[in-house]
Amino acid sequence: MPDTIFIESLTPDAFAPFGQVIQTEGAHHYPINAGKTERFHDLARVELGGVHPRPLISIFRGQPYALPLSLTLVERHPLGSQAFYPLGDAHWLVIVAEDESGTPINIRAFRPGPGQGVNIAMNTWHGVLTTLDKETDFLVVDRGGDGNNLEEHVFSAPLIVTHREPSA
Repeated sequence: MPDTIFIESLTPDAFAPFGQVIQTEGAHHYPINAGKTERFHDLARVELGGVHPRPLISIFRGQPYALPLSLTLVERHPLGSQAFYPLGDAHWLVIVAEDESGTPINIRAFRPGPGQGVNIAMNTWHGVLTTLDKETDFLVVDRGGDGNNLEEHVFSAPLIVTHREPSA
């Protein structure tokens, strides 16, 4: 029987070892533009390393996955962070893992709530963009520039990501 990873709610404290949660709740903010705009300031730390790094802003359009999810690989970006923020209503997962000598361990799956995005720290193992119900667009901020900024790890056997069974 494959190992099972149960989906958790996304909170800033639970996600802190892997990066930052991007949300307005609890964020430092102040009015700008003659009081017509509220600026939620410095929500995530963009990390850029390597030769000639530059920030990229892209839109990713994710196709939906079904649960339970068969997780076969994770990836990481050794030269930069990667931020994901949904453009509209989205049901999606963020899958992350700790590193032990180049191998992902202690894999966790988080389900962001409304108005939440994430910034995955540089060199952190994570799953691919995983939308759940429908095709969804995401604003993505990551690194461009010289050098290889992608490493993949394929699991010898798939892991199952799903909801925890309700208690009887």
